[in-house]
Amino acid sequence: MAKSDWIAYVAPMAAFMIFTSALEPFFKSQYVWIYSAKIIVVTLLLIFFKKSWSMEFRPDFQALIWGLVIGIGVFAEWILLDKWIPYHHLGSRTALNPFASISNPLQRTIFLAMRFYGLALIVPIMEELFWRSFLLRYITNPEFKQLGLSEFSWGAFWVVAAMFAVSHPEWLVALVCAAAYGLLLRKTNSLFACVVAHCVTNFILGIYVLISKDWKYW
Repeated sequence: MAKSDWIAYVAPMAAFMIFTSALEPFFKSQYVWIYSAKIIVVTLLLIFFKKSWSMEFRPDFQALIWGLVIGIGVFAEWILLDKWIPYHHLGSRTALNPFASISNPLQRTIFLAMRFYGLALIVPIMEELFWRSFLLRYITNPEFKQLGLSEFSWGAFWVVAAMFAVSHPEWLVALVCAAAYGLLLRKTNSLFACVVAHCVTNFILGIYVLISKDWKYW
C-alpha cells in the first residue's frame, strides 16, 4: 500500500469540514455561494481521486435492496427518535429557509438543485468513503488496504460510530445511523450498499424538510 493512499479518502472530507467549520459560520450572508463552492470542490476532489477508490464500488442487486431498506429505516429513526426522545443537540445546523432567504427564483432553484445534489449524492459518497471504507479499516489496521471492506474490528466499529455521532448535532440518532450503516457493511461487504442507504436516507430527509418546513434538519 502506498503511504499516500489515505489522502484519497480524507481529502474530500477535510475540504468539506474546512468550508463547514471555518467559512460558513463567519460568512452567513454568503452561505448560498459558500455551500455551492463547497460541494463543487468536494466533487472535484472525488473525481480527482476516483482511481483510488472506484474499485470498491461493486453494484449488485442484493446490495441495492439492502441499501434501500436500511436507508428508509435510518430516515425513519432519524426523524422519529429525534422527536420522541428529548436530548441535548450538539449545536445546530444552518437551517436556511431558501424560500425566505433567497428572493430571486432562479437563484433559489439553483441553490435547491445544488443542495439536493450535495445532500443526496456527494455527501453520502464522501462520508461513506471516509467513515466506512477508510476509518473503520484504518483503526483496525493502519495498512487498511490489506483488509476487505467488512474486515473491521468491533472496537473500530464503536469508535467510528461515536465519532460519526459527535460530528452531527443530532448525535443520538446519528449514533444509530452509524451503527446501521456499519452493520450493513459487515453483512454485505459492499460500500455500494452503504452509499445507496446514505443516499436514500438523505434524499428522503431533504424531501421531508421541504414538505414539513422543518429546516433544522439541513
